[in-house]
Amino acid sequence: MSEHILFLTGKLAEKQLRQILQKMQPEFTYTVHQLGIKVAALMTADMIARRLTDTCQADRIIVPGRCRGDLDALSKDLGLPVERGPDELKDLPLFFGQEAHKPDLNHYSVKIFAEIVDAPNIGIEEAVKRADYYRRHGADVIDIGCLPGTPFPLLEEMILTLKQQDFTVSIDSLATDDLLRGGKAGADYLLSLHEGSLWLADEVAATPILIPKKHEDLASLDRAISALQAKNRPFIVDPILDPLHFGFTQSIVRYHEVRKKHPDIEMMLGVGNITELTHADTMGMNTLLLGICSELNINHILATEVSRHACRAIREADLARRIMYAAKQNNMLPKHIDSGLMALHETAPFPYSLSEIKELASLITDPSFRIQTSCEGLHIFNRDGFHSAHDPFELYPKLGVENDGGHAFYLGVELARAEIAWQLGKRFNQDQALTWGCATDQGEQSVDVHSFKPAGTTLQKK
Repeated sequence: MSEHILFLTGKLAEKQLRQILQKMQPEFTYTVHQLGIKVAALMTADMIARRLTDTCQADRIIVPGRCRGDLDALSKDLGLPVERGPDELKDLPLFFGQEAHKPDLNHYSVKIFAEIVDAPNIGIEEAVKRADYYRRHGADVIDIGCLPGTPFPLLEEMILTLKQQDFTVSIDSLATDDLLRGGKAGADYLLSLHEGSLWLADEVAATPILIPKKHEDLASLDRAISALQAKNRPFIVDPILDPLHFGFTQSIVRYHEVRKKHPDIEMMLGVGNITELTHADTMGMNTLLLGICSELNINHILATEVSRHACRAIREADLARRIMYAAKQNNMLPKHIDSGLMALHETAPFPYSLSEIKELASLITDPSFRIQTSCEGLHIFNRDGFHSAHDPFELYPKLGVENDGGHAFYLGVELARAEIAWQLGKRFNQDQALTWGCATDQGEQSVDVHSFKPAGTTLQKK
């Protein structure tokens, strides 16, 4: 027996809702009920409780996406689920498509090693602060980054303090003394060993991350792998990801070669040489690199947030690994799983055409301004007129708000948002802030690593 859904709406949207549902030809049956209000977005849970006298034998109720109030309490009162639909009616087909196969983003296979760069130059308190910030944004392991030729008297205390606060810790250095001290202090991983420093794996319990003895020397990496396999020791292999124009493509080939030769070993990809050393938005880079990890079964990445443009790299990688895992498990493309990796654009930025917006405007009988965007530009309208432009300043003389500072300010803010959305190809919803995916911290400030990063430090260490 098919599900029966009750859709609640307002007078202006009723016709369009019926048309969309008819075109969808859904597997469920439905009833559309106009609740006696003009604008569906003004609907509230209390209003529904007062006005809805018949639930039409529905299995659940879908209300407008902008409906305010406590829907959980309303569900209890009505005795059936009440859910918010999409903000825009045009998104109903996508809404139900996502519902049918909504992937679970609670799982992932890739561990994120988040490096505290230049750790010898900071104190214990700062290290804990940075580690806590990384963990909140998805890091599984806190990597203590050493500096060549730089004394690190607090190394043991830093590792011990982090371990006492339940952090998993790695020590990152090419100096055997640093690695030995870190391993004896309780580090869980050693970055990085090669065939000339494998003896360290016999001295401490930490899991070694193996790199070639010389850059691109895969033969030395094979020998190190064989040596640890003979001892039945766990290890992770990092063939080294190079920056663009300094061997990036060849390094991707190298990762593929290592995976093909060793199909079952654990591997690591150091994404910082791309995200930090390329002046472009890191969100797309992280998405692509985590996609490569998914295809090659690389279950560890080393990430950093040093450059200011890379200040969200950890949380981006966290979401990207979850999306890629879900896509792989469900044998699907990484599309329509989660919008958090689309900061600048939207899959459907302009749900309504200019003709549809004009049709809506013709039904308006009150003085309140509505603002919409389409491919053609910005549109603002009320009962007194319809105006379009590309530049909000062109609209101001036509609105008649010169003597109403508060109203003028409000319309200025909303039209500025609309202009940004139109220029970028983003969705604009009046009275709502633009969404930027995981590019924003929702109010949390990132930790400023530049306060302790000395000038001239480079991330390309290996």
